[in-house]
This record gives sequence, C-alpha cells and structure tokens, in this order.
Amino acid sequence: MNAVTANDPHRVGRAASLGAALALLCFSALIGTAKAQTSDLVQRSILRVCSDPANLPFSNEDREGFENKIADLLGEKLDVPVIYEWFPQATGFVRQTLASKKCDLIMGYAQGHELVQNTNHYYRSSYVMLILTDGKLKGLKNLDDPRLKDSRIGVTAGTPPATVLALNALLGNVEPYQLMVDRRHDSPAEKMVADLIAKKIDVGLLWGPIGGYFARKSGTGITVVPMANETKGPRMAYRITFGIRRGEIEWKRQLNKLIKDNQDGINKIMLEFGVPLLDESGKLITR
Repeated sequence: MNAVTANDPHRVGRAASLGAALALLCFSALIGTAKAQTSDLVQRSILRVCSDPANLPFSNEDREGFENKIADLLGEKLDVPVIYEWFPQATGFVRQTLASKKCDLIMGYAQGHELVQNTNHYYRSSYVMLILTDGKLKGLKNLDDPRLKDSRIGVTAGTPPATVLALNALLGNVEPYQLMVDRRHDSPAEKMVADLIAKKIDVGLLWGPIGGYFARKSGTGITVVPMANETKGPRMAYRITFGIRRGEIEWKRQLNKLIKDNQDGINKIMLEFGVPLLDESGKLITR
C-alpha cells in the first residue's frame, strides 16, 4: 500500500536551461488542459458512487451498508441525489468503474493505493481478534500469547495477521478462510464467526469493520480486540479514504472539506455498525 513517487531529472548549462524553460511552458499547458479535462468528469448535479452490490457491512444494492449511509450523508450535504455504478470488488473494479468515468467516487480505499487519488482519510481501523467473552482466551491482547499454541485460529488467507501467525510459528494451528469470493453466494467472515460461536475455532482474525459488524450481528458474547499491540510483522491499522481519479484537485478539496465538517456524523454511522475506530494514538473512538 505504498504510494508511487517519481523524481524529475535535473540538468545544467545554458542549452539545458532553455530546454527546461520550454519544457516547463509545455508542461504548464498540458497541466492546464488536463485540469480542464478532469474537472469536467465530476457530475456536479449528482453524486455518482462506485460500489459493490453485495458486500455488507460496506455496501449492497439495497443501500444498507455503512458506505451507503455515508454516501447519503455526502449527498445531503452537497444537496444532490446519490446514484450507483455497481460492480463486484474484484480484479478490474477500478478500471471498470472510476477509470471508465462511470462514477466519480469509491467510498473506501486504503491510503496510498496507486490506482486512485486519495482524499484525506475519513476513518482509521485495524485488524481485530474475535474471542468468546467468557471463553478460554479471555483477556487476549496479541498473538504472542502462549495460550495460542494450544488454540485453533481462524484467519483470512493472504491478510497481514497471517504473516504474524507465521512469525509466531502458529501456522499449524490455522483454520483458513477465503479472501476473494463472490459475496452474493458466500460469506467467509460470517462462517468464521459461526465457527467461533460453535467453538470450532478459539479466535478469529478479521479486518476490523467486518469483524466488528458480524460480531455484533451474531447477538452472542463476542469481544472485539483491535490488533494494536502486535510486537512483530506488518502494521495492522490503516487509514481509509475516498478514492477519486488523479488530477481532480478541486473535487478532492471539496471532499476533504466534507470529511472535516462531517467527521462526527461519519463516526456515528460507523459506530452504529460496530466498526472499531482508532485515533492516531491507537485508542478506540467511542463516540
């Protein structure tokens, strides 16, 4: 999730200076043209959102997800209707939606992703550990806990917590769940939570918004523990932004202002869905 950067070459000498001046002139003209082109892509009379039709708690076609609710909030503040371009969150999502100019905004994108231009983040969350509140792993704080050597651990294949399990020599204890599925027909996160309740696994490791939502929806005593105390491996917390097309500077500025002015309302929506929100020091936001 690293941002792509590039350095411009520098040259010296009179001829090079003249060339640089001409290049700068041409570059400025190109920027002006590009700016005019990209600024026209955003429909000012409607809010066109790129979204997955079956991906709760984020979104669905019935507009029941927290991203749908946040989009409604943005539409209300902009005083425009919200419409959707539906496409499954799989390979080709950005190409088939935002890049194809069928919509102007992807609701949730990790900060620094190279396929889009990121706004400021509108929430920060982390991977979480789900445990039964009165279960054998009560009080679990991180994956260094020696009790895990005798425990069954549910984890989504290919996610950062799997790397931490490998570093802690716990892969032999893993019950794997699929990462890429068609959510219209399968829901690995719901299966993981069901397996936890049935005690087929002792702990489940999920991305926070997913784990928090399905833990709450289960109606069972499940404790959601943000993975903010890991001692090794990749980072567990991420800033999530709106994704837009590159070059749309004014649109980015407008969205950043909407985030700043409506952060309390955004937090309220997400907390209602059980999403564990973290401040910059890693502490939970409760309201």
